Amino acid sequence: MPVTTLDPKTALIVIDLQKGILSYPTVHPIGEVVKHAAALAEAFRRQQLPVVLVNVTGGVPGRTEHTRNLGTLPPDFADFLPELNQHPQDHAVTKRTWGAFTNTGLDQHLRKLGVTQVVIAGVATSVGVESTARHAHENGFHVTLAVDAMTDTSPDTHTNSISRIFPRLGETGTTREIIDLL
Repeated sequence: MPVTTLDPKTALIVIDLQKGILSYPTVHPIGEVVKHAAALAEAFRRQQLPVVLVNVTGGVPGRTEHTRNLGTLPPDFADFLPELNQHPQDHAVTKRTWGAFTNTGLDQHLRKLGVTQVVIAGVATSVGVESTARHAHENGFHVTLAVDAMTDTSPDTHTNSISRIFPRLGETGTTREIIDLL
């Protein structure tokens, strides 16, 4: 469903736009995704709405057929991209699973601020973004997904999330459409 409205207390959640993730191949140019996510962050800050920057520092626990051995991570792996222009009032979340709500205190933080809706952007569409969107929906937040501010490593999984999963979780829109509603 296309984005129609934003609640007065909406937060932006930016998933895994960090230095260590940039080396992965993506469906859409990562520079464009970062540009859109940065524009969203600046627009939310201008409206004095919460911005949450999420990074990942480890792999998902448990066995899978597609486990990535991250090995020893470089010291700057989890550093947020400078284009996001992290501000002191931004809330930083470090996750060790796919979703930003699992064992991070994010739900409590957003509820303390009175947030009722989240806009989600970042990478990867079918992993961190989708998992966070699912948890936000399950936790009772209205969900909006900025589809031009996300990408994935696989065109099939990216398309599946955007066309089949996200319409069940909330509304989708472009960066411009979302900013125009702020």
